[in-house]
Amino acid sequence: MNIIEKYFPNLTSRQLEQLAALDALYHEWNEKINVISRKDIDNLYEHHVLHSLAIAKFIGFKPGSEILDFGTGGGFPGVPLAILFPECQFKLIDGTGKKIRVAQEVCQAIGLENCHPEHLRGEDEKGKYDFVVSRAVMPLPDLMKIVKKNISTNQRNAMPNGVICLKGGDLQAESRPFRRIVQTMELTQYFQEEWFKEKHCIYVPV
Repeated sequence: MNIIEKYFPNLTSRQLEQLAALDALYHEWNEKINVISRKDIDNLYEHHVLHSLAIAKFIGFKPGSEILDFGTGGGFPGVPLAILFPECQFKLIDGTGKKIRVAQEVCQAIGLENCHPEHLRGEDEKGKYDFVVSRAVMPLPDLMKIVKKNISTNQRNAMPNGVICLKGGDLQAESRPFRRIVQTMELTQYFQEEWFKEKHCIYVPV
């Protein structure tokens, strides 16, 4: 938890309580349903929670914003973001039912009422959202084909509605089709830890 407080010093006691509860919950559920690699579960806060919150360093969602987390797995980046933005609504979808069950149980356990995990493929999601967020789900062109339909035309944030992805490695090839509009941020501009090298936040306005 120290690493979260280091970069987000203004959290409320409720937010701190919810974030602190994630450790035991994900350890417990990961024993039953493998949503985080067994080798990586002890790095939960740095590699999963803080990584998810990189999106909050890039954009502060206005109250009332609606966000879709595409391919959430066990709840990343959606659960940490929903904790950070209690006045926004988050829908988390994934095609794997048992992973969504973990996200549902975690949300229920910490009383996260603005977060709604659902077992659903992206192709079948019909709702409209200000932003779609995802974490290394698939190549950007494939993702854009699926979620473009889900971006609302009603603007409420300072940045135009669009897609925000967390990705690693060389992104030149997959971002080439969007080179005129895509913005890529190195996560090392937000976080000092070695693990964040070569990790990026990509934003494509729609």
